Amino acid sequence: MENIVIQPSERTPEVNFDFVSGRLSIRGEAYPENVSTFFGPVLAALHTYLQTKPDHDVIMDIEMEYFNSSSAKALMNIFQLMDEAVEAGVQAVVRWHYNKDDDIMQEFGEDFSEDLRFLSFEMVEID
Repeated sequence: MENIVIQPSERTPEVNFDFVSGRLSIRGEAYPENVSTFFGPVLAALHTYLQTKPDHDVIMDIEMEYFNSSSAKALMNIFQLMDEAVEAGVQAVVRWHYNKDDDIMQEFGEDFSEDLRFLSFEMVEID
């Protein structure tokens, strides 16, 4: 499966999905003009990857500075896919990175984690 590497832009985050190692990351700001155009291919590739039931741990690092409500929905769709994969036996974790002074991003991470049944969600404070 081909890795996904998307360089950040003014309105979109950096995406780096290394499917061979199971290391996935999304970093930056997300308020694209068309959320489905940006996140659709990312979500589709993740779905295909998780369907292969990788035999290694899948670690997703999320480090967002800002995202709009449409991007929040896209992130939740990503987390729900991972939650379903964990239920099916995939070993996966999301590490939600937030600046120690950013209560809003911390709360978003906590809120996302509360909506998932199987996926481990680790809160990682950054100095």
